[in-house]
Amino acid sequence: MQNIVVTGGAGFIGSNFVKKVVNLKYNLINIDCLTYASNLDYLKYLKNKNNYFFYKTNILDEKKIIYILKKFNPLYIFNFAAETHVDNSIKDSSVFIKTNILGTYSLLNAVLKAKCNLRKNFKFIHISTDEVFGDVSKLKRKTLESDVYNPSSPYSASKASSDHLVTAWGRTYNISYNISYSCNNFGPNQNNEKFIPVIINNIINSKKIPIYGNGTQQRDWIYVDDNVNGILKIAKYGKKNEKYNIGADSLISNNDLVKIICNILIKKFNFKKEIFKLAYNVKDRPGHDEKYHQNSNKIKKLGWKTYYSIYQGLEKTIAWYLSKGSIS
Repeated sequence: MQNIVVTGGAGFIGSNFVKKVVNLKYNLINIDCLTYASNLDYLKYLKNKNNYFFYKTNILDEKKIIYILKKFNPLYIFNFAAETHVDNSIKDSSVFIKTNILGTYSLLNAVLKAKCNLRKNFKFIHISTDEVFGDVSKLKRKTLESDVYNPSSPYSASKASSDHLVTAWGRTYNISYNISYSCNNFGPNQNNEKFIPVIINNIINSKKIPIYGNGTQQRDWIYVDDNVNGILKIAKYGKKNEKYNIGADSLISNNDLVKIICNILIKKFNFKKEIFKLAYNVKDRPGHDEKYHQNSNKIKKLGWKTYYSIYQGLEKTIAWYLSKGSIS
């Protein structure tokens, strides 16, 4: 079987990706340094699988990464490894610079030194974010993959920087790549600091739900399994050195998202209507973007589509968290 390497495979999106791909005809090598946002328990059942290998390694450890790449000579490298929480990047940006920028630099250098780029059909699949394009509230159209970057937060700036490294190494050193721009993901195994887990967890525990500013900020939300399918589609069928938006066209304000989750909990899980009263507005965070929204026609031409509506995805997500008794 072909070997594929996944960095950050114990994180939220990475672990959902690993869970799906390990059942396909690949040997999967998962590299993760296991930060606070990782959850190896979600993948513990994979220990007995012959096609799954785990390395507790930081992507900044270039020598160790070179060793792994030489050993397995992968067909693909999927780079999910990243610090992603905007609030944390505002408080302290240093780890975002190290992991997102220097970590990507380390991986790209390791690819060259391990000579993975000389393998036929090799590709470096870099997972980015719609946030690199910044606030599009004044734009009268959805963002395209060719739009100019305009990041607003230390997080999105670090991701934008890593994207530029990938494209530069592609042109200068002939590393074949694809970049995916994902909208806001949600689903099982998301860290409790993120907005949807906060909403669900606080309701479960009868705590107040903080909403930044006036709550009118709009985000496009995609169920994580749909995003994972999109990333796989890009790897298999995406044109060399091309970029692809992965959006679900589920544009929802933060206020409305809380209401939707409350309604699902009331109608499907027998919670009381009083949970609506838990939401309240707090001081907005610095540099908060009003809106992200992508045009995903390009990836749809590869045969990709979403299978979960926002309501279906949220119902599955809420059921998963309730089955755990608390947010993991």
